[in-house]
Amino acid sequence: MQKRKALSTDEAFLLSEKIFNNFLSYFRPVTGEKVHIFIPIEKFKEIDTQIFIQYFLRQNIRVFVPKVTDRLISIEIFENTEFTVNNWGISEPVSNTDSGEHHFDYVITPLLYCDKHGNRVGYGKGFYDAFFQSLSPDSKKIGINYFNAEESIDDIWENDTPLDYLVTPTEVLSFFKDSE
Repeated sequence: MQKRKALSTDEAFLLSEKIFNNFLSYFRPVTGEKVHIFIPIEKFKEIDTQIFIQYFLRQNIRVFVPKVTDRLISIEIFENTEFTVNNWGISEPVSNTDSGEHHFDYVITPLLYCDKHGNRVGYGKGFYDAFFQSLSPDSKKIGINYFNAEESIDDIWENDTPLDYLVTPTEVLSFFKDSE
């Protein structure tokens, strides 16, 4: 969190663009695919996912964003979707209608840190771990971060769900284990 806070607004935007470009180069999303992506919390200097969202909408890639009710639900958005800011300072769709979607091609996830094994540190509320459990196993869980994975996370909770990929400004890591 401290490293993120130290970034200037310009640095954060440039790194966000590099992350976006690495995502596009690696995954190559196409028309009709479904992406679940978070809306950034500006005060926490999260990656600017509006770059992703605008691109996806222009390419007719279906876009879903999280909304927290008693759990994390997934709401499909469009160019004209109305948003409001919740009590945590997160922009969310006004609608409370859960899409009921459980299969996404990509689930782009916020995080504070991710290690080289795909273990993710979030904000500690557990919403994403519960959400991951509801997804189709084919949905790619992708973390995006300004910084590369370095240290291992020791205090993994039994209900933590590892990511499948991590996209940073300099690399895309895959955490799939060889099945052989």
